[in-house]
Amino acid sequence: MSNCVFCKIRDKEIPKKFEYEDEDVMVFPDINPMKPVHILVVPKKHIKDFSDLKDKDLFMKIKSAIDRTVVKKLKNKGYRVSVNGGGAQIIDHLHFHIVGPISKDVGM
Repeated sequence: MSNCVFCKIRDKEIPKKFEYEDEDVMVFPDINPMKPVHILVVPKKHIKDFSDLKDKDLFMKIKSAIDRTVVKKLKNKGYRVSVNGGGAQIIDHLHFHIVGPISKDVGM
């Protein structure tokens, strides 16, 4: 998708320091962090919305990247993993937010 910021990051048109990258997934800090740790996990394949993710292998690769990031950045510190969809996302390319640290008394 030519206008997509995440596709431009994938294609190296926009420089980004990756926390992790493989052939299917890229992991990097959010440019507007909500907490001290705010990491995005993004599939390289352009998928518009969570409901469009049909590839089980890709889903497991995303989950693995999320797990790895949580262990590396937020182990035992409290975290939240979220995904926006249905028009609530700012960038129409599937991505997961990992934010923290978060304590138990933080409301939704």
